[in-house]
Parts: sequence; C-alpha cells; structure tokens
Amino acid sequence: MATVATTTAEKAIADNATVEKTRAEKRPVTDEKTERKPQRARVDDRFKVFCGTANEALCDEVCNFLGLTRGQALVTRFKDGEAYVQIQENVRGADVFVMQPTCQPVDMHLMELLLMMDALKRASARRITAVIPYYGYARQDRKDKPRVPISSKLVADLLTTAGADRALVVDLHAPQLQGFFNIPVDHLFASPVLVDYFKKLNLPELTVVSPDAGGVERARFFAKKMDAALAIVDKRRVEMNVAEVMNVIGEVSGRTCLIIDDLIDTAGTLVKVAQALVQNGACTVYACCTHPVLSGDAVENLVNSPITELVVTDTIPLTEAARQVSKIKVRSIAGLIGRAIQSIHEETSVSRLFI
Repeated sequence: MATVATTTAEKAIADNATVEKTRAEKRPVTDEKTERKPQRARVDDRFKVFCGTANEALCDEVCNFLGLTRGQALVTRFKDGEAYVQIQENVRGADVFVMQPTCQPVDMHLMELLLMMDALKRASARRITAVIPYYGYARQDRKDKPRVPISSKLVADLLTTAGADRALVVDLHAPQLQGFFNIPVDHLFASPVLVDYFKKLNLPELTVVSPDAGGVERARFFAKKMDAALAIVDKRRVEMNVAEVMNVIGEVSGRTCLIIDDLIDTAGTLVKVAQALVQNGACTVYACCTHPVLSGDAVENLVNSPITELVVTDTIPLTEAARQVSKIKVRSIAGLIGRAIQSIHEETSVSRLFI
C-alpha cells in the first residue's frame, strides 16, 4: 500500500511539473529591464489648452510644461478684418483653458478670445477658463470723470457672456477688479519670478520703490521678500499718459533702487521716477514690471533713461524694437501659469503657489 501511495504522489508531482512547463512556454518572453521601465502616462483627452494669436509662444511653453499638445484651432480673418474661429478637435465634456493676453492690438485680440470661448461653449465643453496673462482695459476701472465708461467691468461681462466659467489673470492693475466678475477669478502674481531673478543679483543697499501710492502693497511684498527698504514716489497725473513726479518718500541716497510696477506703457512715468531717484542721490536704478506694453516712444524713452536694467515677464510679447535693447531682460512666467492651470484642473489650491 505504501508503494502504491508513493507512486501516485510522484505521478501527481510529475503532472504538475508538466503543466507549469506548458504554461511557461505559452507565457510571452519579456525583458526584465522592460518590466521595470515605468509605464508611459496616458494622455488626458478631457484636459485641453487653446490660444489665440496674441502670444502663441507663451502658450506653447505652458503646454510643454504641462506635457500637453496645444489644442488645434483655426484663427484667421476675412478680407475686411472680421475674425473667424474654428475649433478643430473634439472638446465635448472637456476642461478647456483658453490663453490670450489682450495686448496690442487690444480689440482684435479681445474679439478672438470672445469668439473662441463662444465656439467652445457651443461645442459642449464642460468648463471654460479664460487665461488672460494681461487683462486689457484694466486701467479704466472707475468713473474718474463725467460721462466715461467703466471699461474693465464691461470686458468682464463680455467674457462671462461669451462662455467663461472662470478666469485666470496675472497682476491686475487693481486687485479689486476681481469683484467686476460674476465668476470665480484666480489672481496670479509675477513677483516670485521677478524676486528670484533679483535675489541672484545680490544688489547692495537695496531700496524697493513704488512709483505711486497704488503700488505700495506690491512694492511692500517685494521688499519683504528681498529683505530691503521701501520708498514711495508721490506723483500727480497731469493728463492721460502724462505724469509729474512731486516727491520721493523714503531713503534712497547712496542706495541701489529697484522700481516695481505692474505695467509700463509709454514709460513716461517710469523714466521720471528714475530721474527723481537719481536727483535724490540714488547710485543705481533698476526697474521691473509684469506687463511690458511699451507703446509709443517707450523704447526710446527707456534707452535714454538712467535705468540700468529693466526686467519684464513674457505675458506680452516684446516688440521688435524692444528685443533689440540690451537693457530689457525677459523672464518666463510659463511655469507659474502652468502650475496654476494644473491646480485648477485638479481642483487643488492655487494660493499655495505664493506661500
């Protein structure tokens, strides 16, 4: 009996070995290195970024940061200048971001943005976020004279009507403009990008300067991050795009001064502030801003000014003339915008980017 049991057990073991051998032969041969290789991330076809013609380079940089391909859209014009937009891929149920700064020519780029959002809304996009690195008409935010419009409020209403479910903006001319929107607004600040640049310069005896009373909060934040002193320039605006510097409040004599502003248009105010600082004993004057509008004689004014270096971000593409000026340096804001877009898509905090 023992011999029979042993024979039966041996037969069972032999049968199991045969089955395992057969399974091994059928199993595909794989390289161990290939098995350890991480799987390629799946493309999220419900996450899309589009842009108009205002700043395609910035949008491509943001898409590269996010690991996305820019959404396909046809943006062109009829012979009479009328804009034509067609979204050339499926966006049904997608979380869509439309990037377009309303820079010069302002009205043309604003119209492109409105038409793109209307097209996306009619194509059944689940959510549309207007990403506006530079928000045009922001300076017209109140009735400072009789019978004038509040243009920034009108633009906010147009964006909402066109289909925007939320907005992402960078350095509004006045933070309270967020209240003009009836949709959620995420307000980004370019300060971290600019602070990082100037920290590396190790400027001696630094004083951060606000060119007007309205920019004190921005300058104070900058001064705190740079561990620098703070000064304010009291100015009186004579007429549109013309300002007269009156007084410098703070210690600037024998110090390196850094002027902080949200945008530079004709550079008239900036140059007068720089001249006032030099007249009050400043050794060197640097300047930085988020939005390099640089219209009119701005580039010529900067070239002939006492400013050593002007640092700007790429929310607005520089003009050809500005790119030829060596004292104008550009810092990319694509990483900041990209992280904010990712946070909105993933429903995580945007404010943590500035902690």
